[in-house]
Amino acid sequence: QVQLVESGGGLVLPGGSLRLSCGASGITFSNWGMNWYRQGPGKERELVAGITSACGSTNYADSVKGRFTISRDNAKNTVYLQMNSLKPEDTAVYYCNARRYSLGAWGQGTQVTVSS
Repeated sequence: QVQLVESGGGLVLPGGSLRLSCGASGITFSNWGMNWYRQGPGKERELVAGITSACGSTNYADSVKGRFTISRDNAKNTVYLQMNSLKPEDTAVYYCNARRYSLGAWGQGTQVTVSS
């Protein structure tokens, strides 16, 4: 059974930084693509960043390019999202997602609030 557990969310001032982590179990982690999604208040869930299983290629939503960095540590079965220069509009619940072909799994989410 796939289990994804996010951590690292919290309250941060505009311009601040946070690093989210997502630990995976129940899968051969290195074989799965990993993604971070977010869902802000009154908004639909959107893809923030993704990293492939094979070569670790990354992709980002335009709204976070240059500010967020996704990375993975296959030895620790963990994917990270480093978030810098945070803005109030980054406030959302952030979800970790694992994907392999037609299979997918979600974490429970972690709240990120950017506010002064």
